[in-house]
Amino acid sequence: MEKINLHTHTVFCDGKNSPEEMILAAIQKNFTVLGFSGHTMYPFASDWHIAPRAHSDYVKEIKRLAQKYDGQIKIYCGFEADFLPPFCKPVFSDFSEFNPDYIIGSVHYLEKDERQFTVDDSTENVRRGIQEIYNNDGKAVVCDYFETQRKMLKTGNFQIWGHPDLVRKRNTILKFFNENETWYKNELLATVHVAAKTGVVAEINTGAIARGAMDDVYPSAYFLGLLHDYKIPVCINSDSHSTETLDCAFERAMNIAKKIGYTELVYPLKDREIITKI
Repeated sequence: MEKINLHTHTVFCDGKNSPEEMILAAIQKNFTVLGFSGHTMYPFASDWHIAPRAHSDYVKEIKRLAQKYDGQIKIYCGFEADFLPPFCKPVFSDFSEFNPDYIIGSVHYLEKDERQFTVDDSTENVRRGIQEIYNNDGKAVVCDYFETQRKMLKTGNFQIWGHPDLVRKRNTILKFFNENETWYKNELLATVHVAAKTGVVAEINTGAIARGAMDDVYPSAYFLGLLHDYKIPVCINSDSHSTETLDCAFERAMNIAKKIGYTELVYPLKDREIITKI
């Protein structure tokens, strides 16, 4: 399998390494393509997003490195854009001044009664959000999460759908919902119905494995089966925040995709797709 990763973070947001360090590691690991996807909620930011004033510097640095390492590896510059209306949405028009090669659309935040928390936080902070904002109603958290996903899919303009069931990340410890219950499976199915109309590519994300948050990929095998049933293409991304995890669990993710029935991976860019057989 050709080694490609389009979900990569650096010190421009919450990553541990510089873009050049990530590129050198990718070359050493025999990647043919590496795409950078700094966290953004432009023109706003939290402490784990690219600062608004640093977006231009980020793009310039990635493009400089793409030229420097041309012939050794293909480098692309993208963003992982949060869906948190009215502040930010993953739509190309909002990032046109930076001319990204692609955008990953992701839901990290939930908002209820003018209060927000992220399901991608530490176990303790997620526990606190469920308790204080949702009165310990785990089902309500999950339903709001997938409703937010559906809103993003309907209103966004992006190529890659980031970690589609991220809400599972802390469920192994907190156990605030049961993935086998009918209502949960209905949420997945309703979300797949929407995604199938968009042309978006869903990523199989190995980031939870890399960071020890969950011993599984996003999406789950059941969710991935629904995506396959509805002919939604997939790619494999590591959501890497350090050089060590650039290809974390890639073979495992590939084997899961093959078992479900996928025969190829699709990596969408603004003007073309990279397709690799598995």
